[in-house]
Amino acid sequence: MKVIAMIFLSLFLSKSCNKELNDEMKKTTIEYQALSRGYFLNITIHDEALSIIDKQGGKSRDYKLSNSDWKELSNLYKEINLKKLSEYKAPTEKRFYDGAAIANLRIIYDGKTFETQAFDHGTPPIEIEKFVNKIVSIAKP
Repeated sequence: MKVIAMIFLSLFLSKSCNKELNDEMKKTTIEYQALSRGYFLNITIHDEALSIIDKQGGKSRDYKLSNSDWKELSNLYKEINLKKLSEYKAPTEKRFYDGAAIANLRIIYDGKTFETQAFDHGTPPIEIEKFVNKIVSIAKP
């Protein structure tokens, strides 16, 4: 009987945690931008919707995220410390000599904006690497 109660309690608690995380993500807007002389990419994610602009002055293409992508992104998001986002250092500096596009991640949560320092597109800071790579991979056709 104790085993059944433990299984039920575990399932119930995991469902409520996922709901809280999902509600938190719905209050969040994620903006990723990478640009250089010949390259432009702007990705916005909000409330299970993805918007991509891939040329300066271009029109946005809007998509609904799959449940698996939304869940994975939510799980990666909960690992980020928003207050330290601006402190993360870029591992490379190719953007200084046009070796890579300049990238930036901005997260707007509950009316507050948290933003990274500039980093090389394709080489984000280690602390947010999985999260940024997931965002960019979702945006690829």
